[in-house]
Amino acid sequence: MDRNLGILVAALLLVASTCESAIFNPVSESHRSAASELFSSADGSFGSLEETYEALKTFEVLGIEKKPDIRTSACVSVVKILSSTSSALKDLFDALRVNGVLKCELNDRAFPGIGSKLKDSLNGANSLFDFYYSIGGLMLIKDQTSEVDVHISDADRIFRSIKALSQSDGRWRLNSNNPESSNDAAGIALEALAGVISLASSEIDSSLIATLKNDISKLFDGVEKYDDGTCYFDEKLVDARGHKGPLSASASVVRGITAFAAVSSENLNLPGEKVLGLAKFFLGIGIPGSAKDLYYQIDALSCLESIRGSVPLILSLPATVLSVTKKDQLKVKVSTVLGSASPPLSVKLMQIFVSGSKDASVIDQKLKFDPENSVHVLETLPTNVDVGNYIFSFEIIFDEPEHKNKYATGGRTRVPIHVTGVIKIDSAEIAILENDLGSVETQKKLDLPGESAVALSANHLQKLRLSFRLTTPSGQVFKPHQVAFLKLKHESGVEHIFVVANSGKKFEIILDFLGLVDKFFYLSGTYDLQLTVGDSVMENSFLQPLGHIELDLPEAPEKAARPPPQPVDMYSRYGPKAEISHIFRVPEKRPPRELSLAFFGLVILPFFGFLAGLFHLRANLKNFPKSIHATFAILFHLGIAAVLSLYALFWFKLDLFTTLKTLGLLGIFLMFVGHKTLSHLASTSAKLKTT
Repeated sequence: MDRNLGILVAALLLVASTCESAIFNPVSESHRSAASELFSSADGSFGSLEETYEALKTFEVLGIEKKPDIRTSACVSVVKILSSTSSALKDLFDALRVNGVLKCELNDRAFPGIGSKLKDSLNGANSLFDFYYSIGGLMLIKDQTSEVDVHISDADRIFRSIKALSQSDGRWRLNSNNPESSNDAAGIALEALAGVISLASSEIDSSLIATLKNDISKLFDGVEKYDDGTCYFDEKLVDARGHKGPLSASASVVRGITAFAAVSSENLNLPGEKVLGLAKFFLGIGIPGSAKDLYYQIDALSCLESIRGSVPLILSLPATVLSVTKKDQLKVKVSTVLGSASPPLSVKLMQIFVSGSKDASVIDQKLKFDPENSVHVLETLPTNVDVGNYIFSFEIIFDEPEHKNKYATGGRTRVPIHVTGVIKIDSAEIAILENDLGSVETQKKLDLPGESAVALSANHLQKLRLSFRLTTPSGQVFKPHQVAFLKLKHESGVEHIFVVANSGKKFEIILDFLGLVDKFFYLSGTYDLQLTVGDSVMENSFLQPLGHIELDLPEAPEKAARPPPQPVDMYSRYGPKAEISHIFRVPEKRPPRELSLAFFGLVILPFFGFLAGLFHLRANLKNFPKSIHATFAILFHLGIAAVLSLYALFWFKLDLFTTLKTLGLLGIFLMFVGHKTLSHLASTSAKLKTT
């Protein structure tokens, strides 16, 4: 609803009230993208037939071919409502509107019954909405079938009944019991009266038409208007249909006036400037944020596109920023509010105003038309146009005089233009001056913009002077709206910023350190110098370090102000910490490899001596277990060999923890097979002793 546009409309009107020029562009691809996004249907249908029609109407006006497939569900609702004898007038009206777009398959016998019901409702109508829905429904039936007679025999009576709800200021009441009038109701009434004229079986009394034309003039007298030409119909009434703001009220009035102009045999002589102002209002909103607001905008613009006798033409610029350095051409496009081509015409640049000044240069130069791109081109800017902000005043001239009565141009159109360029910086120098005599002690040239790294030194009795000159591409002294800044940053982080003032032909700043010791908090040391020069029309704005200066300031008095605490760098506090480098213990010094192998040989030498001793003594192996017990004995000896091998691996490769875990498993194994083997040997020895 319009409430969603409250902030946007308020901002638009605030800007319009303070500016005499603004840029308005016709409907673009952005509106089509917004329509596809706002009018989206997940389940193949919308909430109501009213919302369905608004989506279909918006898609139709914008020429969107890829749209949700809602025909099946919508036509089911249309057939159901039009076939029911108890449907309300609003439901019938919405169903007929949707059917006019989708062309649902209806029984031809349904239209006569609907037509009769709508005619009967006119006889008992007592509110503006009753008239509106009944007459609107009959108009829709007239467009959809020729089998039903929808003409009204007592059109004068109905016309007078609706006219009785009008007010002296051109606004209308919703019913006779409601004293409040509104612009939104005026639009509804005009659309209903246009339907009465179209459906009348005989000609309406001309005096009634003349009175209605007078009401339209009064309605335009109450329109809100601002300096840039924006016009709108305000609305503060809250009724059963909800809050009505400027967008819905203006759209309703435009829809009603367009409908009345289409059926009127006479020209309404609508004020062209105000019709164009309404178009600027709808275009100035931009892209609304709700489907309802977008429908109001697009529906109103489609009405303005076809309003008889006052079709507004929009003068727009593809680019409002021109570079004199690049020799950009000024291009102007004239089209309707929906972007359609304009009739044959010419565009003249009449005047050029400097922003903030009432002085104007009279140009009166015709722009060259480019038929390939449909734009009017000013190939070269006037010689008196330099970098800066201007307001260009254009005028549209029709090639055929009769088009003046068909289109509204609003007279001259003012458009803000920003002319940019590369600014020349020369005569840049920095110097240290003696405080008393003003003589130069140290002076150095600067390359701006470029690379400069000066190293200066000064005490509190000296001064620092920085100066340079800015020149436009045409050789004039450049006076930017933004200014130049010189920043001194102490090594402790304390910063001081000074404005480099314009002294006429050049920019210059002199820092007297004697008067700045308090501001500098008596901090001696190194100060980094940084210069910033920029402006919105300066293409080569820059921020450049100049070097540093060593300041020798006196000691701070006891009661002198202390430097403010510097802000903590959040990145250094919460950012990633520095990587920690671990230092491990240096390995102990080991003996030579040859010595270790020799020691190993000496360790295992007794084992071989043991084996040799067994062989020499002719060891008795006759008691070695046999059968199944031999298996346990072999496993027992293999387990002992595995333990010895584990010791060897520990010496060469394994660590202590791995060795202990493996030794534990082998110990369990050895305990089991050793117990079996030794038990067998003990029982065998006991048997031998008993025998």
